[in-house]
Amino acid sequence: MGETIGGKTAICGVGQSAYGRRLGRSGIDLGADAIRDALDDAGLSPGDLDGMVVSFGSPGGVDADTLAFALGLDLRYYSQTWGHGRFTATCIEQAAMAVATGMADVVACLAAVSFSGVTRPGRVKGGRGSAVGGDRDHEGAREAGGGHGEDPVVGMTSPGVGAALAAQRYFARFGATSEQLAAVPVAFRKGATLNPAAIMSDPLTIQDHQASRYVCEPLRLYDYCLVNDGAACVLVCSAERARDLAKPSVELAAMLPLPVSRREFIWAWPGLGVAQQQDGSWEPGRREEGLYAAAGITRADIDAFFTYDAFSFVVWPALERWGFCKMGEAAAFTQGGRIEIGGELPVNTHGGLLSEAHVMAWNHQVEIVRQLRGEAGPRQVADATHIQWGNVYGDSIIYRRAT
Repeated sequence: MGETIGGKTAICGVGQSAYGRRLGRSGIDLGADAIRDALDDAGLSPGDLDGMVVSFGSPGGVDADTLAFALGLDLRYYSQTWGHGRFTATCIEQAAMAVATGMADVVACLAAVSFSGVTRPGRVKGGRGSAVGGDRDHEGAREAGGGHGEDPVVGMTSPGVGAALAAQRYFARFGATSEQLAAVPVAFRKGATLNPAAIMSDPLTIQDHQASRYVCEPLRLYDYCLVNDGAACVLVCSAERARDLAKPSVELAAMLPLPVSRREFIWAWPGLGVAQQQDGSWEPGRREEGLYAAAGITRADIDAFFTYDAFSFVVWPALERWGFCKMGEAAAFTQGGRIEIGGELPVNTHGGLLSEAHVMAWNHQVEIVRQLRGEAGPRQVADATHIQWGNVYGDSIIYRRAT
């Protein structure tokens, strides 16, 4: 895909609603704010929008067709995926393919969530602070378990338990510690203190992290993402059209879709030995290296890295999957400010899901575009030209500042 349509499509506008807890607004309402903001950003009107791809935010989310009906949009292309963060790049890639093949001219990609105002169905209270207890909802009630590694048969009923399982395995295998992991949420919080949109903007220290309670060992309170309301949107159009619009365009230089097999687990690279994986080693192969080749760059040209951070731990295997450090080296790699703004490889400069807001990682895409436009203010990465979105799951997009 990267070789076929890379550089032919671009992000021409970005927008967001307010982020916060208990905003008392529906997903449709929040989504409308984000779409309007993105259209204004691009200098477009609702009549210019003829496509939409929605990452359905459940609970409290909104369907693509319902949103289009409510807003009076006349679309000739729409699609949606389940609202997991691993589908963010998938939505953008669908939009890029639709634009490149002439099925649409301007496609809005977004998620709108109202987490804090929703009562979960089938709620069952369990033990306090325990992943074995906790609230059981439809996510953990699937016949074969949930999409994050939940396994209700043995009482694993929350997404966090899958991340904790992978983290325990990683800690045991490589000798990593919770104190080392604290560097991730601390780095992201530093970006959030410079971000007026961030929900959590008070400084966070290693000591604060270590003093916080375990939710599911080895993950502590500050290793978990926020639960909030909000919406974010990016507009995809052709690279040619984007050059003539209101803001500098940001090209989709190369893309890789999600892989799936028994080797894959949502919180780990192949070989960590969780779920159906076998124990083994990992290093980037032809698939991963081909992404950089398709963009016409090397890994060293990446100015910042963004990844899904529902739990701080998953940042480590994501950095390793994409070759910024070797297997088992991320614990050391993330120390000493290396992933902070001004560091060697800034990561999630806006605060991510851990500190800015949980908007299914759509807020990450908004931040990437603003960074490449030079609009990030005090958290700006100097002279950013190429920024990578890359997940531990194996999907990725390389964004490039248009020249």
